Amino acid sequence: MTQQVPSTEPELAGVRNFRDVGGLPAVDGRRVRHGVLFRSGHLAHATEDDAAFLASLGLHTIFDFRNAADQKLEGPDVALPGVRNVNLPLSDPADGAEFWTMVRDGDIGQLRGILADGKGAARMVASYRKIVKERTAEHSRVLRALVEDSVPALMHCAAGKDRAGISIAVTLLALGVEREAIVADYLESNAKHRRYRVRRSGSAESAYTPEVMELLSPLFDARAEYLDAAFESIEENWGGVDPYLQQGLGLTPADRDRLRERLLD
Repeated sequence: MTQQVPSTEPELAGVRNFRDVGGLPAVDGRRVRHGVLFRSGHLAHATEDDAAFLASLGLHTIFDFRNAADQKLEGPDVALPGVRNVNLPLSDPADGAEFWTMVRDGDIGQLRGILADGKGAARMVASYRKIVKERTAEHSRVLRALVEDSVPALMHCAAGKDRAGISIAVTLLALGVEREAIVADYLESNAKHRRYRVRRSGSAESAYTPEVMELLSPLFDARAEYLDAAFESIEENWGGVDPYLQQGLGLTPADRDRLRERLLD
C-alpha cells in the first residue's frame, strides 16, 4: 500500500525541484494518486534530513536520467535503504561536453557565440525532440517498470527539468493526463526555490552579470515551447500519442490499463 504524503511541499535543503505529481487530472475524470510518482533534481547533495524524508516516502525505485559526466560533476545519489536505483542516461556523456564547458567556464564572448540570437533556445528545442525520438528504449523501460512493480517511484536528472521533465510527461501521457496539466506541472520548475543553481567559474562579479544570466536563461528555464517540441516530435514520428505508446514504446492497451490502476485514483 502506498503512503499518502502531506500536501504541503517539504523544504529540502540539498535537493532542488522536488514535488509529488499527485493530483493532476486525467481525461477520464480520475487524478494521479498522491504518493506514487515524484520528480526532483539530483539527490547527490541531500542532507541527512532530506534523506530521512525521502526514505519516509516508501519509494520502490529511483530513476536517475543523468549520464556519467553529470554524476562525475555532482556525485552519486545518496543511498536510501531498500530503494532500487536505476540509471538510464538520456543524454550521452560526450554530447555537448564542449558546449557545457563553455557554459561553466566561458567568457562573455564565448557565451554570446553559442547562446545569443536564439541559439540557446533552439538547442533546447532540438534536445527535446531528440530525446523523444531516440530514447524510446529508455522510456519503454521506465513505463514497463511502473506497470510491473516500481511504484512509488522518483524520477530525476540533474535539475529535474529536462530529461526528468520529458520522462514525467511521457508517463503522464500514458496515464491519459490532460495536456494542459502536463505543461503546467512542467512549468513549476521555474519557481525560484526549484531552479538549478548554475555553476560558473570566476568571481561573482564576472561570472553572474545580468548579461551572462540572460544568455544562460534559455538553458535553465522551463519553457512551454520546449515541451511542445517533444509533443510535436511524437506527432511527426508516430502520428499521435496512442501509436507512440504502442509502437514506439511497446505499451499495450492492457499495460496502460494496469498503469492507470497503479497510479490513478
